[in-house]
Amino acid sequence: MELNVAELNKLCDTIKEISGYDFTEYSVKSLSRRVEKILTDYHLTIEQLIVKLYDSNDFLEEIVREITVNTTELFRDPDLWICIKDDILPRYKNQDKIRIWHIGMSSGQEVYSMIILLKELGMLEKTEVYGTDINTSVIAEAKKGIYRFRIIADYLENYNKVFMLNDKKESKQHYEKHFSVDWIKGIIKIKKEYTELPILAKHDLVNDKNIFNTNYDIIVCRNLLIYFNQELQNRTFYFFHTMMNDNGTLILGAHESIMGSMITKFEKRENYYLKKAKE
Repeated sequence: MELNVAELNKLCDTIKEISGYDFTEYSVKSLSRRVEKILTDYHLTIEQLIVKLYDSNDFLEEIVREITVNTTELFRDPDLWICIKDDILPRYKNQDKIRIWHIGMSSGQEVYSMIILLKELGMLEKTEVYGTDINTSVIAEAKKGIYRFRIIADYLENYNKVFMLNDKKESKQHYEKHFSVDWIKGIIKIKKEYTELPILAKHDLVNDKNIFNTNYDIIVCRNLLIYFNQELQNRTFYFFHTMMNDNGTLILGAHESIMGSMITKFEKRENYYLKKAKE
């Protein structure tokens, strides 16, 4: 089912009116693809979808979750996590305090991947880790730190790549310091001492300010900005820039990049951006 721009705008206006969630500056192409999938999966027309949004707040939150996409896993894209472990985090090793904000964290695997790296590098005790998402349901899942996977081996392979582990016994001894694996139930459970560490909260990147009222050394926002149009992306990069310390690092998704006027404010590295020093 193909949507026209008028139908898409009507849906966005409805969601904004009911809830305050604002998708009006999302990429038309990306948003259309998500909404068309929703209509197909729920066997609805756009008119029926709008009626149901008015009738049920729970359904509204469900649809918002579908629109915003929640794709994540422990140590997703291992090459990036190797870069974070070997290049990015060591830059802050001598600081007394480190603050890291994961924006659009989904159900928190990315947050716990960072915590595991910090623990391995001996930097966890002096680091404050924040995680936010627009969806309350995934935040609740993140706080539990219990994840079901169809193929656990694939995710442990990510882990082994990051820590250069080849021997199965060595690998098991290594990851059991941080999480347990139930192969029968297909569950990975993050250690309780880790799930109690991050400060997790609901945050709408389009509408909300810096809810934690602090500056950050590292901001991680992966695979969210690809759904924004160019103008909203630039405003978001400005928002990040104002919140980052002078030696701050911005980590984006593999297919995301800073363009336009804001590129002058950052120095591009292979897998990340550094905030440029004031001239």
